[in-house]
Amino acid sequence: MSGPEGRAETPGTGWTRRCSRRDAGGRDAGGHSAGGHDIVPRAPRATTAPAAPSALNPGTADPAENPASTDSTATNPNPAAMPPPTPASPGPEQGTDQGMEWERAVELIRAADEVCLACHVAPDGDALGSMLALGQALRALGKRCLASFGEPFRVPAILRFLPGQELLVEPDRMPEEPALMISLDAAGQSRLGSLAARAGRAGALIVVDHHASNTGFGGVRLVDPDAAATAVLVEELIRRLGVPLDGAIAEGLYAGLASDTGSFKYPCTTPEVHDLAGRLLTAGVRPEAVSRELWDRAPFGYLQVLAGALARARLERDAAGGRGLVWTTIARADRDSRDVPYDQLEGVIDQLRRTDEAEVAVVLKETDKGEWYVSTRAKGAVDVGRACVELGGGGHRTAAAFTMGGEPAWIIDRLRAALRLPGDAD
Repeated sequence: MSGPEGRAETPGTGWTRRCSRRDAGGRDAGGHSAGGHDIVPRAPRATTAPAAPSALNPGTADPAENPASTDSTATNPNPAAMPPPTPASPGPEQGTDQGMEWERAVELIRAADEVCLACHVAPDGDALGSMLALGQALRALGKRCLASFGEPFRVPAILRFLPGQELLVEPDRMPEEPALMISLDAAGQSRLGSLAARAGRAGALIVVDHHASNTGFGGVRLVDPDAAATAVLVEELIRRLGVPLDGAIAEGLYAGLASDTGSFKYPCTTPEVHDLAGRLLTAGVRPEAVSRELWDRAPFGYLQVLAGALARARLERDAAGGRGLVWTTIARADRDSRDVPYDQLEGVIDQLRRTDEAEVAVVLKETDKGEWYVSTRAKGAVDVGRACVELGGGGHRTAAAFTMGGEPAWIIDRLRAALRLPGDAD
């Protein structure tokens, strides 16, 4: 495969285009299903020694991280000098539960001149869509805004249509000690990769996330495991900031919502989710254009890789307590031979999970580093999130992941054991 088709490119202003403004058939990016629940547990550790945490950024509860923090007295704003937050009554959306620190988050954002946004490494539709939507809302408020994610700093091909990518900067261009940083869709500080240390040094760190496996990092937390997507929480934050939805902001939010609900077919799809989707469509989103980019495009090489993965699939009817396990592998050589980037492999598991005889579907994908990224999906009877946490990863009950070295058969043995429930036969 030659040319730009199917490749992830370094973000920049020259190639950002909105799918709602032209025929999606003219795109130059490949695509596939964009599930948004996986978590990679491994990330670079910070090497600087930690300082005493501040009240607004108490460091990290993630055992895989040890980022440095800094004295925040010079950067934390004085609440008495802040303008009052926009009044907001609790809305019907998911993610508006009392107990989350909405007012404090709004105060910090309104008082800031510059806001740094970071989402998890290898961003999916919810991570990148939510971050760019929030960035555009902050820009509408007159804030300087920088957005980034840890290396590899490449936007997946299926997400190149998202508006707002002119806000993206390489991670090493982010301030070493941001006055205010907002983490989006990252369950742990380590998921920020090379930006984790900067998050630890931020004067104030707001965490916006919906993962049940969230480690509790950050000083101001907007975390709701019951929210269908981080985009749900970001939409609520934008509303509380008083920024009206326009087409560009809504498109990023819709991409996040559609990704993490599996195009509105996962159990997290509630009446409130459809209400939010309706508001986003009213703001100008074309659902057929977004869906085409996320699910209905693929270069021919991807189809060949998919065919090989399905041909290698193995069904274990007795696994997962007799509920069934189907799994396959995609080695780096498999995709390299077809010139298919790693970020285009997400959709394979959506084909595998259709197997009637298996409650759990698993795809092992070899990374460029030679480790195996293990994506898992379940239909509801088995908690794959619990199993992946046991193996060093995390995620949700029906969608989770972990990263591990070793041979695929050995990794599957460990996962098979983790999927057993009390009372299941060995």
